[in-house]
Amino acid sequence: MLVEQFLEESAARFPDKIALVTEKERFSYLEIEQQANSLAHALIAAGVTRGDRVVVVLPNSVETVLAIFAALKASAVFVVLHWTIKSDKLAYVLNNCRAAAMIVGAAKLESELRWLSETSHLRTVFLTGGERHHFDSVRASGKAVFSMDDVRKDVANTTPPVKRCIDIDLAALIYTSGTTGKPKGVMMTHLNILSAANSITAYLENCADDVVINVLPLAFGYGLHQLLVIFKVGGTLVLFNSFAYPHPVLQKIADEGVTGFPLVPTISATLLQMNLSRYSFPKLRYITNAAAALPIEHIRRLRALFPDVKIFSMYGQTECTRVTYLPPDQIDTRPGSVGRGMPNEEIYIVDPEGNRVGTAVVGELVVRGSHVMKGYWEMPEETGRRLRPGPLPGEKVLYSGDLFYADEEDYLYFVSRSDDIIKTRGEKVSPREIEEVIYDMESVAEASVVGIPDPTLGSAIKAVIVPKDGAVLTVEEVLRHCSEKLEDFMVPKIVEFRESLPKTESGKVSKRAIVEAHTAMK
Repeated sequence: MLVEQFLEESAARFPDKIALVTEKERFSYLEIEQQANSLAHALIAAGVTRGDRVVVVLPNSVETVLAIFAALKASAVFVVLHWTIKSDKLAYVLNNCRAAAMIVGAAKLESELRWLSETSHLRTVFLTGGERHHFDSVRASGKAVFSMDDVRKDVANTTPPVKRCIDIDLAALIYTSGTTGKPKGVMMTHLNILSAANSITAYLENCADDVVINVLPLAFGYGLHQLLVIFKVGGTLVLFNSFAYPHPVLQKIADEGVTGFPLVPTISATLLQMNLSRYSFPKLRYITNAAAALPIEHIRRLRALFPDVKIFSMYGQTECTRVTYLPPDQIDTRPGSVGRGMPNEEIYIVDPEGNRVGTAVVGELVVRGSHVMKGYWEMPEETGRRLRPGPLPGEKVLYSGDLFYADEEDYLYFVSRSDDIIKTRGEKVSPREIEEVIYDMESVAEASVVGIPDPTLGSAIKAVIVPKDGAVLTVEEVLRHCSEKLEDFMVPKIVEFRESLPKTESGKVSKRAIVEAHTAMK
């Protein structure tokens, strides 16, 4: 099965059913299918061939959904980038993947356009919106330009193009931050995406009756798979551009009868500071979390707010989409766990020499399955570090780079990214352990712990805290609380209060930005 068939088969089964709800519009499966086919034929007419990369730079919108499926229908590889991406990074990605075509909003052309002239492989640009001067700017850079809006209205060719891919061909490049500062293109095949979708739908029990709201960027794996999974089962996706304005999102959950709500810790932190009594969510069946681990205190309070809703604590990586999930009936028993492996995969923990470890021993998590990426785009050394020989001859498995331990019943507990472990006073300290203690304080909305270079300690522990609205919190209170709960070498040396924490485009707290800001203040 190919990924575009998620849409095609659902459109055949439910042509008149609402597939997509945006903030202002509604689209049936048949409408999405026909418009995606029109765009696919336009891509092919513009010279896009099997395996070409089609870059999409748009906010969460129907145009992004159409672009993803049109690229697949054209036997191409879709590359969705966050719509706020800066020019230098955009130029790097366009050149790195040697994009043949690009689908972009005209608003992106209001900024500096050097990236257009510096991308020799880019031949064709499809614009959404825009005035004559936007189209003239693209032509001036030597690129062919077409109106995506006009293509969507073209009903002359709304049947699917001939399929030229098989399931081991690339379907997507998902760019993620690299250790060198340059983004890495995670290569996902049709089989990778199908395998992940099959496993996710199995444990979430997704079906055609599901209505899932997504406020996460489609440029990132967690957000992207809300679209892919719900279209696979023939459900309805409610799409917002962000959770910056939570009240319209919550009202939409109530109005549309949403059954699934994926979130990240920054969203749960906002929810838990709101008065939700004005809303009713009678059909909400589950809440998921998969980006960064939810603080235990968030889980407890979400359980109190939504006692009849299943909460799935999950762990995943862009390199394999998902890895584990905690069955909701275990959330009260072991709230700090991210569960066991999902269907159709094998996971285990190894020491630095690659030997499997026993119960309660911290080591690196290894993932084995058909959902594991093909590798990093044209980065053989990086690929070799993450994809290494597995237990069977000739196979490769994913070394996650994340540290875990397992309890006696094989439930997994995230310790830290190996790069985030703080080495202080000769001890190794997990930032998450300190963060969980800080979250126990009633006045804390968000917290992040990092290691700061220190000539005496090696690294000094720094806690950056966002108090709840209206709360008053002092450094002394934080240190006293930590001293009561933690060993002395784990107590933060530095405590800083902020109005907000720096976030990545995917909504995760950026520990790197915290460290860089501290260094810049020196």
